[in-house]
Amino acid sequence: MRTPIWIYKARAGALLGSRLLMLEHIGRKSGARRYAVLEVLDHPDPDTYLIASGLGRKAQWFRNIRANPEVRVYAGSSAPTAATARILDQDEADRTLAAYRSRHAGTWEKLKPILEQTLDTEVTDTGTPVPIVELRLS
Repeated sequence: MRTPIWIYKARAGALLGSRLLMLEHIGRKSGARRYAVLEVLDHPDPDTYLIASGLGRKAQWFRNIRANPEVRVYAGSSAPTAATARILDQDEADRTLAAYRSRHAGTWEKLKPILEQTLDTEVTDTGTPVPIVELRLS
């Protein structure tokens, strides 16, 4: 579904709320700009967003940021902002996901079985198979 991408490109992302952002990344093979609309797990300060790869390490956007961590973030209706992506280590990822589960228990109840089916593994409190990425705005 491409509609959310056009909403962000039109700088109307605020219509989608503060729990989503659009990530612009560069294709690791094509060099072309690519876009993914993702849920924000946390926004601990004005320059930091934490997002997850629900498809695990095989998601194209995740593979692309591993190859080139220089990205742009579209949040709300603001102009895109340059950022650097950093994949969190296991302890950081576990803490981030635990905090998300605590804040959004109802969403987590619905999301967890989908993640487990998609990733073909159990999602537990430690050793999460869900990669978490920090986006630090420049």
